[in-house]
Amino acid sequence: MLPGIVLLLVTGSVFFFSLVIFTVLAKAYEQYQERYVAKSMNDLSDMFLFIDPRQMLVLNIASMCLLGILSYIIFNPILCVGATIFGFFLPMLLVKYYRKRRIKKFNVQLVDALQAMANAFKAGLTFPQAVEHVAREALPPLSQEFGLFVKEMKLGVPMEEALVNMAKRVGSDDLELVVVSTNIARQLGGNMAEMFETISTVIRERFRLEGKIDALTSQGKLQGWIVASMPAVLGMVLNSMRPDLMEPMMNHLFGYILVTLIAIMEILGILIIRRIVNIDI
Repeated sequence: MLPGIVLLLVTGSVFFFSLVIFTVLAKAYEQYQERYVAKSMNDLSDMFLFIDPRQMLVLNIASMCLLGILSYIIFNPILCVGATIFGFFLPMLLVKYYRKRRIKKFNVQLVDALQAMANAFKAGLTFPQAVEHVAREALPPLSQEFGLFVKEMKLGVPMEEALVNMAKRVGSDDLELVVVSTNIARQLGGNMAEMFETISTVIRERFRLEGKIDALTSQGKLQGWIVASMPAVLGMVLNSMRPDLMEPMMNHLFGYILVTLIAIMEILGILIIRRIVNIDI
């Protein structure tokens, strides 16, 4: 009688505990879909890359499993945990990197586009005609964004609203400056050709200053990467020369803790150095 009651209590406890765990995981999955997957989908759609949310989730899981299995086979279980976590967020990091690179390319194209639009104004074209002309002649991503702007205006969207939508979609500070200046000039009046030439000159000068700053800070960035890689290189050299000294560290709890602390301090050092040499204009 007593063993049956104990078994019943244990079974009930396991059932309710599993129910709580399932509820927590389901809630975490919903929040993950709302915050990360939805944001990644919006970023991809803004870049004219249309992927189903389920495909994005499958990609996250596949990346997590692949990196986890490879790190477990090649290295050890401790690195397997870190690689699994990193693999889960790797697709979103790639989306963020691709979006940042796309914005940079758009800003470079925007300089020539502003000059072309200024010349179009001098030739007597209106603002929609100048934008449509640039959209036909330019390359992606600028042609995609300007083309979508022209289509919105043809569908009846007000020009000011279409400009604001394009600025939100691209996420470029330079384009935001162009949009605000254009809307103000359309409301208060002004020489659009001269204004676009001035903005083009300002953006081009900013690019020149950024290139000069990157050249001056490149030595500091290289020193940071060299200093950060020295412990890993030294560890591999010692492991090759004296594996009997390095093997106990990789097979003991104290060694795992030591390697984890070294990795955390290395990451913090890289972030601090990048923060110092990263100068935003």
